[in-house]
Amino acid sequence: MAGEGSGGGPGDDGPGIARRASPERLAAATSLRRLGHAVVAHEAPDALLERVAVTADRLLVDVEAAPPRERPVGSMSRRFEAAPADGAVLDHFPDCVVSGHANPLGIAIDVRREGDDAVARVVLGAAFEGAPGRAHGGVVAAIFDDTLGFVLDIVDVPAYTGRLSVSYLAPTPVHEEIEFRARLRHREGRKLLLESEATVAGVRIAEAEGLFVAIAAGQDELGGQA
Repeated sequence: MAGEGSGGGPGDDGPGIARRASPERLAAATSLRRLGHAVVAHEAPDALLERVAVTADRLLVDVEAAPPRERPVGSMSRRFEAAPADGAVLDHFPDCVVSGHANPLGIAIDVRREGDDAVARVVLGAAFEGAPGRAHGGVVAAIFDDTLGFVLDIVDVPAYTGRLSVSYLAPTPVHEEIEFRARLRHREGRKLLLESEATVAGVRIAEAEGLFVAIAAGQDELGGQA
């Protein structure tokens, strides 16, 4: 969720709580994602792959020597201070494995509010392929889960996934834009029933239903007492 720790610095809300990732962190994550997809998608010669490994290992020593990052629990509630405006870009925290553009291993979906819907758009690269030419079903489920979670921002209710059900209606392609659109169907007490569908060029290829459970009053985001 919102606010990834970085040990303090420009753009922070306080020690260890950053509102956004730095341009340098985003650029590094983007390059590493591109590299991962390229390694999967291309028959690079072994000599080149060896250079990639040697360079990565050399940089790894320097990165691991840097101070560890922290993600304070209190930063997660910042998303729910106010519902986003129609048309606003939606995001969780910069390193979210699905929507975080600062995660080098992530999917990096783009999400906006459109009316009462949370709408994600993404082109899945080669590293997310399952069967040839098709995205892995687990990746599709993860995108559904994250997109449904953004509906919570719109209805301004902090909650967690209780159940997620996905129906795959057609192959999910790689290298083509996919749209995931989600909304609230019904709420009863702490239970929120959300629905979503995925389409390619207007054709529905998958749909999902999620049961989310709102965080009880007096509890923090991890289920403990506030």
